[in-house]
Amino acid sequence: MERLLTHIKSPKDLKKLSLDELPKLAQELREFIIDIVSTKEGHLGASLGVVELTIALHYVFNTPKDKLIWDVGHQAYGHKILTGRKEIFETNRQLGGISGFPKRSESEYDDFGTGHSSTAISAILGMAMVSKLKGEFSKQHIAVVGDASIASGMAFEGLNHLGVTNINALIVLNDNAIGIDPSVGALKKYLTNVKVGTAKDENIFECLNLNYSGPIDGHDIKALVAELERLKHVDGPKLLHIITTKGKGLKQAEENQVVYHAPGKFDKITGERLKKTGQVQPPKYQDVFGHTIVELAKKNEKIVGITPAMPSGSSLKFMMDQMPDRAFDVGIAEQHAVTLAAGMATQGLVPFCNIYSTFLQRAYDQVIHDVALQKLPVVFCLDRAGLVGQDGPTHHGVFDMAFLRCVPNLIIFAPMNEMELRNILYTAQLGLDRPIAIRYPRGRGTTIDWRNAVESIKIGTSRCLKEGSEIAVLTIGHIGNDVEKLIKKLDASKKIGHYDMRFVKPLDKNTLRTIFSQYKHIITVEDGTKTGGFGSAILEFANEEGISKPVKIFGVPDQFVEQGTIPETHKLAGIDFDTIHSYIQSTLNQCV
Repeated sequence: MERLLTHIKSPKDLKKLSLDELPKLAQELREFIIDIVSTKEGHLGASLGVVELTIALHYVFNTPKDKLIWDVGHQAYGHKILTGRKEIFETNRQLGGISGFPKRSESEYDDFGTGHSSTAISAILGMAMVSKLKGEFSKQHIAVVGDASIASGMAFEGLNHLGVTNINALIVLNDNAIGIDPSVGALKKYLTNVKVGTAKDENIFECLNLNYSGPIDGHDIKALVAELERLKHVDGPKLLHIITTKGKGLKQAEENQVVYHAPGKFDKITGERLKKTGQVQPPKYQDVFGHTIVELAKKNEKIVGITPAMPSGSSLKFMMDQMPDRAFDVGIAEQHAVTLAAGMATQGLVPFCNIYSTFLQRAYDQVIHDVALQKLPVVFCLDRAGLVGQDGPTHHGVFDMAFLRCVPNLIIFAPMNEMELRNILYTAQLGLDRPIAIRYPRGRGTTIDWRNAVESIKIGTSRCLKEGSEIAVLTIGHIGNDVEKLIKKLDASKKIGHYDMRFVKPLDKNTLRTIFSQYKHIITVEDGTKTGGFGSAILEFANEEGISKPVKIFGVPDQFVEQGTIPETHKLAGIDFDTIHSYIQSTLNQCV
């Protein structure tokens, strides 16, 4: 029997199908997503859960004239496949391929770029208000809010405004009770009560002046189409509550929703994840953090852990499992996480607030106003710092050094390896007089045997890894390991010195004075932005000291870096092995 999906090039083709054919199309679309993601990797469970909704939305509404936004963009794989990207979907998240998230420059059907959560309601309200101003009263505006992002403060800010307008907008609440990890909080409890019929008569969304309907089965495609058709003719702000299962259609993804959010490669028939074979590898930085904080917390009762909806990704789950009364998942609420940590710090606790670098951007005011201004010793653990690879520009953690470096009272540290991470975590819980941000990358470190005894690090000190005579290479963080290998390959004449600076703030000025007096050429290497970053800090130091020696900065240029593997994105940014090797070799030739 011929496959229906074969003939779907755009939503116009979708509308040619009968209502009775849509369940078959849903099965085919689900199989297509599983087939591609099983070999190419990517986000799986979220898109499988909204297959029927995706079809129903494009079947009922006149996209792209009608505006459709996918909050938490990893729900949008089916949307991409149905809107002209089926033939190139295998390039998803690859260098030069399509993005893993909605992207305005990629398709007219991607009405808003969404890589971070909880932005869709505000964005769709903005679009709907413009339509009203233009007199485009027939245009529909739909935002799909799922994967627990409705609980974020920004989502409620949008609902609060939407409810006092007469704007024609539909919010579809994709209620699957899980983000990347299971949902938490009072709103989850309320939605659960709504599902089982034990909620109080007054509906929270109706109290916000939204026309509420549901909950309905989000996998009953005919019921979805019928309800969406009805809502098309209902004016004003509306909210449709649907119940879905994340990972729907793949047994393992339904049963283990956390792992199958982004499972890596797996057998598309059995669903079993493919095991990686080979030699023993160093641990992931996140796991070193997770195990170390448990180790420290057993000895220091003041330590608490906080994460905004990333207990598995940050490995704070280790502490949550062993010390559930001292480790807290606060949901998708970065601002709340930071100020919660600040409040705890005022009472003498040592809060380790673990937030992905890219998500700390959402809590910048809280870092400044609630923590740094009051000089509270919160320990920020910034996972996924630097270029993160195939999640692309919405998730690269390249801005943290620049946007934190200008904040007074804040220490900034980047470990070069696992032991440096362990040592700074140990140092941070001894009792600092100010906050500290510890940034470390996604992925594995360098040391197999990393569970060694911890020792304290003196704040503002660097490490000389190798002395030289002509060229000094100053590195910050994990990228220093690549530079170390490069220098060993290049430096037969012992002309290159290598310094792991460790602290972006405060800088080790005594060592820097020695470096600038001893070496002719200074090179800095970082995996953050060149503008305002580590290299800029070195230049500022030289200027303050009246030093005129040139400083060559290797860092992420003033542009957004696209997705690709880590080596590919490093090459795009000009901080790859070959580029740095070529420059140092050329400089060495000048030293002859």
